[in-house]
Amino acid sequence: MADVNRGNRPLSPHISIYRWHIPMLTSILTRITGNALIVTALLVVWWFAAAAAGPESFAVADGFLRSWFGDLVMFFSVLGLWYHTLAGIRHLIWDEVKMLEIDKAELLGQIILIVSVLLTIFTVVVL
Repeated sequence: MADVNRGNRPLSPHISIYRWHIPMLTSILTRITGNALIVTALLVVWWFAAAAAGPESFAVADGFLRSWFGDLVMFFSVLGLWYHTLAGIRHLIWDEVKMLEIDKAELLGQIILIVSVLLTIFTVVVL
């Protein structure tokens, strides 16, 4: 059966009628942090392999990781690790069929965003 109103409706999801939701943002961030942690793991493996290879190799790897860029990468790696861990806990909560209502899911998303930043600051400052 033909839809007579087809030309009058916007395409879905259209930018003028669609808004971002916290659960959508946190889902995307979980995927991004998961992939970014692979890069972090490779950097750590490189550092250990360089330490096993000898002093010259270790000096290069250690110099990179202790540079301002390496510090920045490691800071965001800690943030990604905390965020990804908390997002995993959120998924365990959802697996128990709890906090799936829209308002509770948005609150849980806001909580993991805030707590991951606070835990990152705590980790960097205290440890």
